[in-house]
Amino acid sequence: MSSLANGQRSLFDTSIRYPLTPPLVRGCPETSTEEIAYPVEVDYDYARVPRELFARHPGDLDQWAPILPPLAAPGLGEGGTPLIQLEDGVFIKDESRNPTWSHKDRINRCTVSAAAAIGAPGVVVASSGNHGASAAAFAARAGLPCIVLATADTPPAVGSFVSAYGAHVLPVAKEERRPLMRRIVDELGFHPLSNLTETHTGHAYGPEGYKTIAYEVFSEIGIPSAVYVPTGYGELLFGVWKGFTELRLLGLTDRAPRMYACEPAAGAPLARAVAQGLPAVHLKAGPTDAYAIDCDFNGYRGVITVRDSGGAALSLTDDEMRAAQRELSRTGLWYELSSASSLAGLRQRGEREGPVVCIATSSGFKDTGVGERPLDPIDPAWDSVLRRLKSAGLPGV
Repeated sequence: MSSLANGQRSLFDTSIRYPLTPPLVRGCPETSTEEIAYPVEVDYDYARVPRELFARHPGDLDQWAPILPPLAAPGLGEGGTPLIQLEDGVFIKDESRNPTWSHKDRINRCTVSAAAAIGAPGVVVASSGNHGASAAAFAARAGLPCIVLATADTPPAVGSFVSAYGAHVLPVAKEERRPLMRRIVDELGFHPLSNLTETHTGHAYGPEGYKTIAYEVFSEIGIPSAVYVPTGYGELLFGVWKGFTELRLLGLTDRAPRMYACEPAAGAPLARAVAQGLPAVHLKAGPTDAYAIDCDFNGYRGVITVRDSGGAALSLTDDEMRAAQRELSRTGLWYELSSASSLAGLRQRGEREGPVVCIATSSGFKDTGVGERPLDPIDPAWDSVLRRLKSAGLPGV
């Protein structure tokens, strides 16, 4: 069944509607100002959505085509990631199993499809991590040139990852990326896959890919009591929330979970916006190793998600995230530090009412410093081996 998407709607004033194309990549033209950009979302003919979609075991995004924007670009098998029980009542949604090892593959299937549908000559994205690698992969799959505006401190492994797909990587200062991206869009006609505005609006079609996480969780365990989400600009947070609200709209459930945004305490713009009752704030984030969610401003999507779900925006220290990262690794799950913020948020709150889902966004291979420290050689003589193992505290040694 083809897409049932039938338009775009302002999130600030839901009575304001626009045609489905072209995608509004600078937010709502009627309600946005220079200080605050309000996003739009994709709307659907919900009366025609087949309920049996949600009765099948989750597959890739093509399974959800009726309730996604038109998927005009080929996929890579994105979606259908495992839900792993960490302990009684706590589940990890493992997005590192996507084709480029992060949740961003869901968004880029939809945004690259938009670029293909309007005949864009290529795509451009500002990213020093997961988004850039994923955009490059899906652009390559669709046969579209891709420009990635990275920063000089992009982890070397990530830079190699992005370049492997044939993307044109341009390292520039962080504050220069958005102005340069706007110029590439305006003068070269490339389609933007990341944010162009002073506060975050992102791509109109982007969160639609993320909402499939909610569909998959629902198909396995029903509606959780709460979902903890690593949060930068709030796009993933909103997308997952939208998926659950659609399930309620379709009559498949009568409730939705509380949504918890998990941000680095070094910045946490969403937490400040929520506390101050503002749609968005700008700040100067301090240093953090959780670079994938290190943001100087938030978007309105995150504010309405926290407000409407009855959740909260949590601020996590790097030490709290490292403790959660170690806990996950000891159970066989290795994620980058930003991904561990979801479990860190759960541990900070001490949630007891389950089931609870923590979204783990990306593989540990994406972390800063990975691969920089060589292994320490050891003398293979048995006495030396025993000393090394004894110092590690192994049982029976």
